[in-house]
Amino acid sequence: MVSAAPALPTELVLGNVRVDTPVVLAPMAGITNAAYRRLCAEQGAGLYVCEMITSRGLVEGDEHTKQMLVFDELETVRSVQLYGTDPKYVGEAAEILCNEYGVAHVDLNFGCPVPKVTRKGGGGVLPYKRGLLAEILESAVAATSKYDVPLTIKTRMGIDDDNLTYLDAGRIAQESGVAAIALHGRTVEQAYSGVANWDAIAELVQHVDIPVLGNGDIWEAADAVRMIQHTGAAGVVVGRGCLGRPWLFRDLAAAFAGEPTTALPTLGEVAGMMRRHAELLCDLMGEEKGCKEFRKHISWYLKGFGAGGSLRHSLGLVDTLEHLDEMLADLDWNEPFPASELGAPRGRQGAPRKRIVMPEGWLDDADGRGIHTVEDADEASGG
Repeated sequence: MVSAAPALPTELVLGNVRVDTPVVLAPMAGITNAAYRRLCAEQGAGLYVCEMITSRGLVEGDEHTKQMLVFDELETVRSVQLYGTDPKYVGEAAEILCNEYGVAHVDLNFGCPVPKVTRKGGGGVLPYKRGLLAEILESAVAATSKYDVPLTIKTRMGIDDDNLTYLDAGRIAQESGVAAIALHGRTVEQAYSGVANWDAIAELVQHVDIPVLGNGDIWEAADAVRMIQHTGAAGVVVGRGCLGRPWLFRDLAAAFAGEPTTALPTLGEVAGMMRRHAELLCDLMGEEKGCKEFRKHISWYLKGFGAGGSLRHSLGLVDTLEHLDEMLADLDWNEPFPASELGAPRGRQGAPRKRIVMPEGWLDDADGRGIHTVEDADEASGG
């Protein structure tokens, strides 16, 4: 007898935080600022997480870190991801977020594969040190629980196929009082290459009692539905799939509500979304800086469309909203969305890591309790 696929969740519950759609925007460095979070939130319900910030940077009052902690006036649930390797710094930073910034949800990053993070023993290599992981989680939960703020974590399957950590990380998270765990179905060695392993997410669901969120290879709303049905996860975390496609959250909200998905946008509708994005960035940063910040998004928005090279080049040099309006008017607004881009990977992919950069002797001891590596105050990436 074939077992029925699990019913789709209609909401996500993290402690006292309830999210109308079980969808989380993954924090992405240089992407998920207040403007982009507002843009995505205008499309559909979900939990929208601020760019990852460093615990040490926040505790030491680093100006760049504080500038990242800007929230839109309509953000009723402020959500921030912290990175850290020292329990003391992480606990203090979590308390600052709750006490001084009114944050309603804190997530800890144990999934970043970037060498500048892993070389300090942080990100996706930290869960190998089970004792250190427990120390950090205990410190963070002690801080956030005073404010009744749920703490969650995001991790990967492990360092590589020979050093998998996700089941232990789930157990430790549950024992430490963590509200939920998100699992990216790749190892640090894979980085963003290959295919995400949804079977690992399903295994973690069976291994723990706390909610598990699935992450990896969600390019369309249908992918999110398939992941839930395959894994039994409580929700999904979406990262690269929404680059240049903030309307994905509209489609996700419809899918989880059992409603038909809206038709794919024409190039004219995409142009309207581009204009809104640029406007929000300018409101946040000022017109000159906002337009420069918007440039990185142009290739994602136009991916697969027939816009010519000279126009793309000009858009990549946009410096004012008036200039942007003039160039958007030159697009073929009736061009349909390119079907070739449906289900296709977006953003960084690359190849597996030939070498994983870690502190010397990192794999010699799987406990690490009391071994506190030094994080840089300005590290930032994502998982």
